[in-house]
Amino acid sequence: MGATGATGGALLRRLTELDVPCRAVSRTPDTLRAAIDAEAPVEIVGADAADPGTLRDALEGSTQLFLAMANSPRQAELETNAIDAAAVCGVQHVVKLSAPAAEPASPVAISRGHWGVEDHLAATGMTATLLRPYAFMQKLLLNAPAIAQGALIGAMRDAPCNYIDVRDIADVAAETLLRPSLAGTTYTLTGPQAFSHSELTRLLSELTGRPVRYIDLPPNEFYNHLLSTAHMPPWLASHVVEIQQLAIARPESPNDTIETVLGRPARTLHNFIREHLRVFTATT
Repeated sequence: MGATGATGGALLRRLTELDVPCRAVSRTPDTLRAAIDAEAPVEIVGADAADPGTLRDALEGSTQLFLAMANSPRQAELETNAIDAAAVCGVQHVVKLSAPAAEPASPVAISRGHWGVEDHLAATGMTATLLRPYAFMQKLLLNAPAIAQGALIGAMRDAPCNYIDVRDIADVAAETLLRPSLAGTTYTLTGPQAFSHSELTRLLSELTGRPVRYIDLPPNEFYNHLLSTAHMPPWLASHVVEIQQLAIARPESPNDTIETVLGRPARTLHNFIREHLRVFTATT
C-alpha cells in the first residue's frame, strides 16, 4: 500500500526488477496501471484506506504487506485500518514505513502517530518490521525553485540532517520482504553522511556552479514562510518546523544499516544532486 508514493513506487520498481509477483494497491488504480509495464508480474487493485471493505478485498490472499501512507492528519487512522484489514485477511508480516522519534511523547506530532500505529501493529500478533528513515533526498526537489534562485530557507541552525535516497529505503524494504531472517526488526535508515543546511548549500553551490546560501529563520518566522510562500496547510507547516527543531534537539549522525542489509554503500547526496542538476538549476 502506497504504491504511488515515493518509497512505495520505488519498492514496486525494485520488486518488478526482481520479477517478484506482488499486488499494488492504490486509490487511483488506472493511473498506476498506466505507469507499470504490462508484462510486469504486478496485480493492480483499487482500494480506499478509509473504506475497510475495499481494504479487505484488496488484501485477501496476501501473505505480506508493505505499508507506506502519505503524512496527513488522518495517517494514523488510515494505517490502522489497513493493519486491521491485513490481520483479518491472514497477512503474516507487515513492513511499515515509520519515522524517527516514533514514541508516545515525541515532539513531532506525525511521529507520535507512527508510534500509535506501531503499538497497534504489535498487538495484532503479525510479524512487524519497522523502517525509520530520516530526511528523503527526493524532498529536496521541492526546494529546487528556491535553490535555483540561490537560497535555501529553514530553521535548523547548524544541526546535521541525515539525508537518505528513497531508493535505498525501498531496497531495504524489498530485502525484508524477501529474506525472512530480516523480518521482525526495527531499522533506522540514514545516508552515509549527515549535512547541515550550510554544508548542503555549499555542496549545491559547488555542483551547480551557482552561489546558494542558507537563510536560517526563527521557527515562528519559518512557519509563516511555509504558509505564505510555500502555501502549505498549517498541519504540514507545523510538521516541517517540528522535524527541523528535532534535528537541533537530537543531533543526527549516520549509521551503516544500508550497507549491512544490502551489502553495498548507501547512495550519496553528492550523486543525487548530480543526478538532478537540471532540476536544481532550472530558472523557469
